[in-house]
Amino acid sequence: MTSANYDVNIYRYNPEVDSKPRVENYSIDPKKIKGIMLLDLLEAIKSQDPSLAYRRSCAHGVCGSDGLNINGKNSLACLTKLKDLPKKITIRPLPGMPVVRDLIIDMDRFYKQYESIKPFLQAKEKPLQEGEYLQSPEERDKLNGLYECILCACCSTACPSFWWNPDKFVGPAGLLWACRFIVDSRDMSTEERLKDLQGLWRLYRCHNIMNCTNVCPKGLNPNKAIHTIQEQISKDSNSHN
Repeated sequence: MTSANYDVNIYRYNPEVDSKPRVENYSIDPKKIKGIMLLDLLEAIKSQDPSLAYRRSCAHGVCGSDGLNINGKNSLACLTKLKDLPKKITIRPLPGMPVVRDLIIDMDRFYKQYESIKPFLQAKEKPLQEGEYLQSPEERDKLNGLYECILCACCSTACPSFWWNPDKFVGPAGLLWACRFIVDSRDMSTEERLKDLQGLWRLYRCHNIMNCTNVCPKGLNPNKAIHTIQEQISKDSNSHN
């Protein structure tokens, strides 16, 4: 007895030839899929239709390049197991972002917000002979659940506040990274980082609907990181009163 084919509906749009987007259907024999992940299914479709465009790189959940909307939920194609999906699959680009072609989105807004939080350690220089900046195990543990973010954009593109205000609201991914540096004991720009995020738009557009946490393929909690920043701002404000 052979398994039924996968019935796959994929969003297609090539601005060079298409007047508007369309949905294209593919029927794929499971025997032609060389793997167990959704990315392997896309590869089988690509061999059948070379015109299909999507991003991919490491195929191991590290690069974050193959984020897609799969049956209505954002995730990584390389971490989505076919056995967890029905035979009918709908694949769309990550929502709320301009589409470059087919399943490829324009990530410029996302990266600009990430860059805006200055995602690098800021510490004062000291003589080399004094050695490196050290952390206690307890201080290092504060980074767990933050540094693992791979910037796949699944969380930010699931956030309505980011859809509506991508030029003002940093978004879940950027704020998770901001938290990563705010809580790092080696960083010496905490006050400046908190000041940069104050105001109605950059931080406080979060309405706690938890989409970001629900879709993160790495199991991280951007909502918790946002609350950590808000609590730190409150403490910092009280200490100056």
